[in-house]
Amino acid sequence: MLLNENNLCNYYNLDKNPGLKAKGKFISDRFAYLDDETTKQKLVQFSSDEQVNITFSIPQMHCSSCIYLLENLHRIEPGVKQSQVNFQKKEIFIIYNPTETTLRKVVELLAFIGYEPHISLKDMDVKKTPAFNRKQIYKIGVAGFCFSNIMMLSFPEYLSSGIINEAGLKETFSWIIFGLSLPVLFFSAADFFVSAWKGLRQKFLNIDAPIALAIIVTFARSYYEIITGSGAGYLDSGSGIVFFMLIGRWFQNKTYDSFSFERDYLSYFPLGVTILKNGVETNIPVTQLQKLNRIIIRNEEMIPADAILVKGTANI
Repeated sequence: MLLNENNLCNYYNLDKNPGLKAKGKFISDRFAYLDDETTKQKLVQFSSDEQVNITFSIPQMHCSSCIYLLENLHRIEPGVKQSQVNFQKKEIFIIYNPTETTLRKVVELLAFIGYEPHISLKDMDVKKTPAFNRKQIYKIGVAGFCFSNIMMLSFPEYLSSGIINEAGLKETFSWIIFGLSLPVLFFSAADFFVSAWKGLRQKFLNIDAPIALAIIVTFARSYYEIITGSGAGYLDSGSGIVFFMLIGRWFQNKTYDSFSFERDYLSYFPLGVTILKNGVETNIPVTQLQKLNRIIIRNEEMIPADAILVKGTANI
């Protein structure tokens, strides 16, 4: 009915199994704790008189129909000005006007259409923006610069099959390559050595140990050949290994940053709880729960504290 009234029935045509049905009876008072100004300020990312920005985790999101519906919330609730889905993280970024709607109404709308946000006590922690690893970028840049120049200076050696007739030219190129390789070895590749050393100190052979060993052997052999004049060495290959390994590690870190594996006990606790006082149900933030409070636990809800069952039956 709600989708039909807002011309969103295309939702059913986008996927074979569009959306999810909300489980059980919808109870709007469940989200009354979101009217608390302190709770709201800890959840939102930005707040002004005309705009509030907030990001929710939507575990139920699973198909193109979900994206279509969630990104058209403004057609259901005019107070929502923008909703943008991050399908990979199963998150939705919402901008709404606080003069037209409230945080509680936005969450109730999501829950009503079957996409109840996962709001836990962990969400009230101060969110830290992932630090930009500038030093890692510098190391990749230095390794890339040195590698490209070493490769360019190595072309005469490759094209002449190791025979350069110009007097002193081969030695000059070799020593320039020698100098360019030093920042790669002592700056760009430093993390591999540090990680390998820490592992060895703990009597543990980590994945960086063989990488560090390969780098040391390659560079040591190359330096020996250049100093003794017995060859050109393999500093182009060694620098390339460091450069591409650093790029691979950067992509690996970016991938890990897109997922959240750090979940402590706060991640499983609800943000609000319903208490029964003098026969009246009241929703409060779970942080305000006190000893001897009588709480109401509905089906599939988390018990937020040590408690004694005083009414009804329960399977936990």
